[in-house]
Amino acid sequence: MSLIRRCIVEKETTANPIWLMRQAGRYLPEFRKIRSQNENFVDLCLNTNLVPEITLQPLKRFNIDAAIIFSDILMIPYGLGQKVNFTKGLGPELGIINQEIISNINKIDFEEKLKPVYDSINKVSNNPILKNKDLIGFVGAPWTLLVYMINRYSPKKNINKVFFKDKKLIDNIIEILVKYIKLHIYNQVKSGASIIQIFDSWAGLLTDKDLEKYIYLPTKEITDYTKTLKIPVICFPRNIKNYKKFVDIVNPDAINIDYNVEPEQILNDIDIPIQGGIHPKMLLTDKITLKKEVLKFKRIFENHPYIFNLGHGVLPETDPDMVEYLIKFVKDN
Repeated sequence: MSLIRRCIVEKETTANPIWLMRQAGRYLPEFRKIRSQNENFVDLCLNTNLVPEITLQPLKRFNIDAAIIFSDILMIPYGLGQKVNFTKGLGPELGIINQEIISNINKIDFEEKLKPVYDSINKVSNNPILKNKDLIGFVGAPWTLLVYMINRYSPKKNINKVFFKDKKLIDNIIEILVKYIKLHIYNQVKSGASIIQIFDSWAGLLTDKDLEKYIYLPTKEITDYTKTLKIPVICFPRNIKNYKKFVDIVNPDAINIDYNVEPEQILNDIDIPIQGGIHPKMLLTDKITLKKEVLKFKRIFENHPYIFNLGHGVLPETDPDMVEYLIKFVKDN
């Protein structure tokens, strides 16, 4: 059994596995070279020759314990027939939502559009470099996908509050998303993913009164489904504020925490394995500062199943040498 699954399934604390969100991507010169030659990001995510290469780039550099498939949470809206573009300096840009198209999509069409993703997972899963390591598949949680689909842009830019008053639209899309997120998970697992992570990047946008309907219950349904596939599921409800309540209701196998929470408090509140929490900006500092941060997390989670990771993805300006130092220090200490 891999180090990560020993941590999650057997609650082992003798060694800390490590992988990083966005470990395959924009901070690596070898990725930037590929990206410069492939302007359309969606097409790149569907390229069955390049996706395996990109996914494995960090494993060729670093002694990490898992690959995460190079893809995007917005492949699900794409699979549902919504136009998805990525514009430099702007980020994701989605087409106007067409309820009729999304409501009438069928399983065969969805799977056909995303088949290259599954083919890439299959290729990666059979690569010898993954011996005793995991291949992580992932999805966006229903709420976060809904935000992108209705708002059409990252809510970092602005929120179209008029759309979010249409409760009937929201309920309809959430129902469709739960169904197709499950299908996307099923196909990733069937193709070779050994762990699934659910990203709820915009969970922090909701007030407490809406959390049960839009976060807890739909995510629990997806989590419970993933468990039936005999695959560990990690949830990352970023900025959820009350991680304890999330864990109590959703009951994932492990929880990824963001960098705004106090790890000591999380340790007191949560019994299940914990992942992440280190601020990505720590990789922009110096080795002494980074070492202190790693030792802090090692001390806090010394007797608790813990997977080293960040509280968000690796930043584009990160020096790969700092990533190497982080991974080597975690492994050697």
